[in-house]
Amino acid sequence: MAALALANHLLFGVLLFGVSAALTWCMLSLKIMSMPNRRSSHDQPVPNSGGVAIVLTFFVGYSVIYCFADKALIGSNHMIGFAVAAFGVAAISLADDLGHFRSFRIKLAAQFSAALVLVAFGIVFRTMSLPILGSFELGWWGYPMTVFWIVAMTNIFNFMDGLDGLAGGCGVIVAIFFGVVTALEGSHSVYILCYVLLASVLGFLIFNFPTARIFMGDVGSQFLGFGFAAIAVIAAEFDTSRTSLLIMPLLFFHFIFDTTFTYFRRLFAGQNVTQAHRAHLYQLMHQLGASHLRVSVFHFTVTVAQGIGALVLIEMDTQYRIVVFAPYVVFQVVYAVVVCRMSSARGLLNDS
Repeated sequence: MAALALANHLLFGVLLFGVSAALTWCMLSLKIMSMPNRRSSHDQPVPNSGGVAIVLTFFVGYSVIYCFADKALIGSNHMIGFAVAAFGVAAISLADDLGHFRSFRIKLAAQFSAALVLVAFGIVFRTMSLPILGSFELGWWGYPMTVFWIVAMTNIFNFMDGLDGLAGGCGVIVAIFFGVVTALEGSHSVYILCYVLLASVLGFLIFNFPTARIFMGDVGSQFLGFGFAAIAVIAAEFDTSRTSLLIMPLLFFHFIFDTTFTYFRRLFAGQNVTQAHRAHLYQLMHQLGASHLRVSVFHFTVTVAQGIGALVLIEMDTQYRIVVFAPYVVFQVVYAVVVCRMSSARGLLNDS
């Protein structure tokens, strides 16, 4: 029976991959274009609607799961809440890709609204485990923590989607590792969402890497950032795996570090932190001469290393798990120092 179930899951994933690839191919013909400008990493107009294929494929898979999966899945209320909130993020982001609005405040308000919808349906952090302090109830603090986490990850993934295949490829790797981790911890639900997400992104990725024929746009990047963040909450609080809250931040640690470091570096430099720029570490690495392929493969490799760390983390006692982050912190600091020094010598840090 286990072998039959595995075969069914694999077949379902392959079918979703085919749906995603077919929809992405169709999206190539739409005239939703990303026009190059001085802050772009491409010099020719490129279709910007690939994220639509990711979103549609995910919801095809999600609908099948909701209608036909067994009672082992999370509660119906949580399934509906996640779907409503994620669809809202995708819809607003698509409107942005179509040029209906460009205000950062409107985008942020839309993200906060979607996060509030999520917590209104009960998808919220309830407990936390920390070294020395152990496990404790968050109470009402869980609500602002959940909203902050969701909005932060939505923007972080969006900011890191700037080179061919980088965000999509890392998303595929994270989906694999998070699915494996949750499965090892006894998941009956989240690991299924992970491979649905994996298949949805992978069908798009074959058109986006190594050379991008289409971009995912905000509709794809914001949806994925929101989706990964929400799935982390679901895995920690409602899935049978009760996966540690530290796993998803560890898997995306390079994304989180790059965005946080860049934000504060620009803030302390007196630059407008809400203005579009090309000063993320991965963008500077590209401007220093590394190709899209090399920068993306570098980030894929780091993601795999962080995935291995996640597998190590789940085998450790709760009080020692935070230690797993130490080598990744050291690596990112060294990487940031090297890139910034080289960029400063080339005058690249003046970009506001």
